[in-house]
Amino acid sequence: MSTALTERFGTGLLSQAAAMVYTLLAVELLFLVTAGPGLALLVLLDRDPSNLPLAALCLLPVGPALSAAIYALHRRRLDLTDLRPGPAFLRGYRLNAVGALKVWGLWLLVVTPNLFAPGVAQLVVIAVATVWMLNALVVTSLFVFRGRDVARLSAYLLIRSFGVTVSNVCLIVVALAGVWLWSEAVLALAASLLVLALLGNARPAIAVVRKEFVG
Repeated sequence: MSTALTERFGTGLLSQAAAMVYTLLAVELLFLVTAGPGLALLVLLDRDPSNLPLAALCLLPVGPALSAAIYALHRRRLDLTDLRPGPAFLRGYRLNAVGALKVWGLWLLVVTPNLFAPGVAQLVVIAVATVWMLNALVVTSLFVFRGRDVARLSAYLLIRSFGVTVSNVCLIVVALAGVWLWSEAVLALAASLLVLALLGNARPAIAVVRKEFVG
């Protein structure tokens, strides 16, 4: 097969669509494998407020898995002849698991107590903490900063990239609507699509970080 024909095969529109579908499915499978044990235990818990701390513990593996998915999808290739979503996911998991666990664990620590008796103030805290967490996961997955700098930069981006904040709020609403219409399982089964949407939203914020904080 000639070089020109190979290039057309690997980079045509249909090939790019196939590459995207393959990448999303591979990342979704790896997300379920790495986050699955905690999610399986979560399903077994009774829907009782007293189980919220246990539910938070079950959700801990989700943070590193999401970070690895962010890393892999950010580095995705649309050339059907050069797909490596699996190694990219595993590399992202290895590099960012600790940082992502800190971000995710802090978010759970803030959100869980506010779920016991959610009022307006508690809902505001949950919303702000969640949007901050999304920024922090993107930053810690794609860049190398100290933990405290990730926290500060993610808070800064809430205002500096306000359009991203609004887009992420909309993404949260869509995710909650999926849970309300179907179940929490929808979030797990659509994790790669949600991460892809998150990365699409985060492009301006990523550009700000590169321009203002990465030499």
